[in-house]
Amino acid sequence: MPLVPLAHVAQERASARAGLGAFNVIHLENAEAFVRAAERAGQPVVLQISQNAATYHGALAPISLGTLEVARRAEVPVVVHLDHAEDLDLVYEAINLGFTSIMYDGSALDYDDNVRNTADVVRRAHSAGISVEAELGKVGGKDGVHAPGVRTDPTEAAAFVASTGVDALAVAVGTSHAMTTRDAALDLELIGAIRRALDVPLVLHGSSGVSDEGMVAAIRAGMTKINVSTHLNKIFTAQVREYLDENPAVVDSRKYFARGMNAVQDEVARLLSLYTAP
Repeated sequence: MPLVPLAHVAQERASARAGLGAFNVIHLENAEAFVRAAERAGQPVVLQISQNAATYHGALAPISLGTLEVARRAEVPVVVHLDHAEDLDLVYEAINLGFTSIMYDGSALDYDDNVRNTADVVRRAHSAGISVEAELGKVGGKDGVHAPGVRTDPTEAAAFVASTGVDALAVAVGTSHAMTTRDAALDLELIGAIRRALDVPLVLHGSSGVSDEGMVAAIRAGMTKINVSTHLNKIFTAQVREYLDENPAVVDSRKYFARGMNAVQDEVARLLSLYTAP
C-alpha cells in the first residue's frame, strides 16, 4: 500500500464525516504499533513526527527513514506527517526525505509573516505532491492557539486558507496540548461554524484531553484529523511500570516495550474504530 498525501485521505474522511487518527511517533516501535492497529481496524492512519521528536533523536532523518519504511510496508493507507515544525529548514528536509504531509506552525508569528511563510511552504510542498497543514494566530504561552481559552475566528480562518492554499487547518476550539485528563470542553457550535466557512479538513490538536463522547461529537460537528499523543504515552508508561514492578530482575528492554506497545496498539485500534463511525 503506497504512502498517501494527507489531502487525499483527509478530504475523503471529511466528506464521509469520519475522523482520521493521527498519532505521534516518538520511537520506531510507535510507528510499528500504529500501523498494526490501523491494519486491524482496516482504517487509514497518520504517523506524526514532531520537531521535538527530531530534536530528541538528534536529527530528523534517523526516526523518519525507519517510519517511512514501516509505512511503505503497510496494508492500509498511511500518511507520514511532520508535526509542529517551526523551523523552515526542517520542513524542507522533510520534503526531501519523502514525507507526504507537513505541518508548518507559524502561529507564533504575526499574521502577515505566518501567511507569507505558510504560502511559501505550500508552493514547495505542492510541487512535490506533499500536503500542508497549518494554524493561525499569535498567542503567548506554551500552547499558542491551543491554550484552553483561545478560539479560532471562522472569518479569519477562511481568509488564511484562501491566502495560503493549505490543505488542512488546525483550529482552536477548547483543547490544550499535553492534557493528562480527558475533560476538555469542546465548542461544538464553533466547530460547525468553522467547517461551514472552510473547504479544507479541520485538525484538532490536544485530542488526548477529549473524552470518547466528546470526540464523536466533534467529528459529527465537522472535525476530521484527530491528533493524539499524551493519552497513548500515559497508557504505555503505566504498562511499563506495571511490567517492571512484576519483573524487577528484567534487563531486556524489548520485554517491557512490548508490554507497553501492545497496550498502545489496542487503544489505537479502538480509537480508529471510534472515529470511523461517529
